[in-house]
Amino acid sequence: MDKGLIKASDNRTLPIDQIIHGNCLTVMPTFPDASIDTVFVDPPYNLRLSRDLWRPNRTRVEAVTDEWDQFNDYSDYDVFTRQWVAECRRVLKPGGTLWAIGTYHNIHRIGTILQDMDFWILNDIVWIKTNPMPNFHGVRFTNAHEILIWAQKQRNSKTPFNYLTAKSLNDGLQMRSDWLMPTCVGKERIKKSGKRAHPTQKPVGLLYRILISSTRPGD
Repeated sequence: MDKGLIKASDNRTLPIDQIIHGNCLTVMPTFPDASIDTVFVDPPYNLRLSRDLWRPNRTRVEAVTDEWDQFNDYSDYDVFTRQWVAECRRVLKPGGTLWAIGTYHNIHRIGTILQDMDFWILNDIVWIKTNPMPNFHGVRFTNAHEILIWAQKQRNSKTPFNYLTAKSLNDGLQMRSDWLMPTCVGKERIKKSGKRAHPTQKPVGLLYRILISSTRPGD
């Protein structure tokens, strides 16, 4: 195999460093088995919003209402989750790992399915948001965090963890499982025609910390 290229299951030769835009359940089946080092997945939250959200000043909250977050029920969501988890498992190398992020709406279902499909959970990370959206009506706690699951394809495999690098990112202290950083704001928030391009865009710093701590150069 030429350096910098990957052979797809339909005999296409694909460059490694590229963005492929499409449905993961359509795109991933074209990848060969055991060809991927690390997967980061930000799946639909399955918020199941039944009505618009409004602030006390009567302005509408820009919530996640996109078609990709619409599921009939939990069973429907679980079927979808098992599909992408199965594909992730197939394309991951034996020592490969998967990172999944979510909220209380979906992350516990995803964790159960990962375990049911023989992934071994290494850590769960709490991303604590320094600028969370408030609970405008004061009827429950402010939802100020998301949870990341870091899991191995095979238990006890030689999974990379760059301990000293992670420590250097944390002022010389052992990296903990609670990560404090803001959500995307200002120039980091990608917009199209003045509106946010994606409702659940994650901060670059979050992905940087994941990749720098759990992958090797050249992965």
